[in-house]
Amino acid sequence: QVQLVESGGGLVQAGGSLRLSCVASGRTFMRYGMGWFRQAPGKEREFVAAITWSRSRTYYADSVQGRFTISRDVVWNTVYLQMNDLKPDDTAVYFCAVALNPVSLVAYTAYDYWGQGTQVTVVS
Repeated sequence: QVQLVESGGGLVQAGGSLRLSCVASGRTFMRYGMGWFRQAPGKEREFVAAITWSRSRTYYADSVQGRFTISRDVVWNTVYLQMNDLKPDDTAVYFCAVALNPVSLVAYTAYDYWGQGTQVTVVS
């Protein structure tokens, strides 16, 4: 079992930055990767970024490439999402997730555990 707790969401002006954190607990030693997804009102859940735990290989959605950076801290068992140059279209609930198996991390079906989400609101 894995538990995930996100934090760091909030309200920010367009062009600003936020850093999301996701702390994992439980049987995290079996994880293959962790990722961030987001869901805006009236829209489907979409992939944002992912990282493999062992080698720190990263993957990004085209919409956030160059603006967002995912990273992990193995000591604190935490994954981060640094979000720069935020746009109103980035407004969504951001979810952290963990995948236990070596599968494609861009699909939500790859993930086994999910956090409750943290709200990010970007205003112009």
